[in-house]
Amino acid sequence: MVNKIFIDSDVVIDFFTDRSPFANPASEIFELNERKEIQLYLSAASINNIYYIVRRYLGHKGTLKVIEELTEMTEIVGTSKKEILQALKNDFKDFEDSIQYSCALTVEGLEAILTRNIKDYTNSKIAVFTPENYLKTVEKTDDL
Repeated sequence: MVNKIFIDSDVVIDFFTDRSPFANPASEIFELNERKEIQLYLSAASINNIYYIVRRYLGHKGTLKVIEELTEMTEIVGTSKKEILQALKNDFKDFEDSIQYSCALTVEGLEAILTRNIKDYTNSKIAVFTPENYLKTVEKTDDL
């Protein structure tokens, strides 16, 4: 069974904009997804943030291509009234991360959330890793 992984927008932005020093671990995560070793999930609410930031690097047309690629590479989880109401109850300091977390809760069998802002997910009942730390856990299981 393929591991289901929810990715925060920062990981996606690192990958598509080649932001150093975070691009390499983000690229490895997307490579695992491409090899079908993991399945990436992303919140629909992240798309706006990704577009806004990536557009600064790639322009409007380049960013639209990125969004199109992203929709092919990931499963996109909706953000509805239910997730927003849940986000209000999560007791997260960062409301955007609370929405991400609420969306992640809708994915049955989710293994982990990947983000560079793990401190914002201290109340998570789902395992939270940076891309680097998640890759270390994958390496350990490969060694067994």
